[in-house]
Amino acid sequence: MQNKITGIFMDYSQGITPEQYAQAEQVKKALLRQILTKEALERIGRVRMANPNLAAQLELYLIQLYQAGQLKEAVTDEKLKQILDLLTKKREWRIRR
Repeated sequence: MQNKITGIFMDYSQGITPEQYAQAEQVKKALLRQILTKEALERIGRVRMANPNLAAQLELYLIQLYQAGQLKEAVTDEKLKQILDLLTKKREWRIRR
């Protein structure tokens, strides 16, 4: 199943059909339901309403972690908050002259 998911997500930029896109979305949602707790899923929904790009980035990151075997248990709301913090953390730039 993991190879199928990877193949579908890699083809997004290569002009897939609407049917393939819908299938990929179904697979993504099923996978997220499997690796996230109910509270974490609800949080992603709220993030999606406020910032769709961040939600997409977060979902892709979680799927990549799962495919790499780095998720040993379901991601809780607290763990999701930590991941969101990492993804949204702004770097401080200092220019020295």
